[in-house]
Amino acid sequence: MKYAVVETGGKQYKVSEGDVIKVEKLDVEAGGLVDLEKVLLIGGEEVKIGAPYVEGAKVTAEVVKNGKAKKIIVFKYKAKKNYRRKQGHRQPYTELKITSILG
Repeated sequence: MKYAVVETGGKQYKVSEGDVIKVEKLDVEAGGLVDLEKVLLIGGEEVKIGAPYVEGAKVTAEVVKNGKAKKIIVFKYKAKKNYRRKQGHRQPYTELKITSILG
């Protein structure tokens, strides 16, 4: 089974064909194609390791949807000082379906 380690949004993901992953938001509409060219490693029968990236390798993915993650609450508090700050945050993401691994 062929797999790859790709870098996008400052994070690394191990992916195979058919996998669905959530990555940092990309500026692509749903249904569009994305080429991830920062491939660090391609594994399977033959392993190729990049220095830092594998030359000529790319992973193609289809954008399933763009969305926002579950809300988290950021609450700052200082005891006995009447200081409280409540703030919510929803991180935007892009959901990708891996279609092919070349290299």
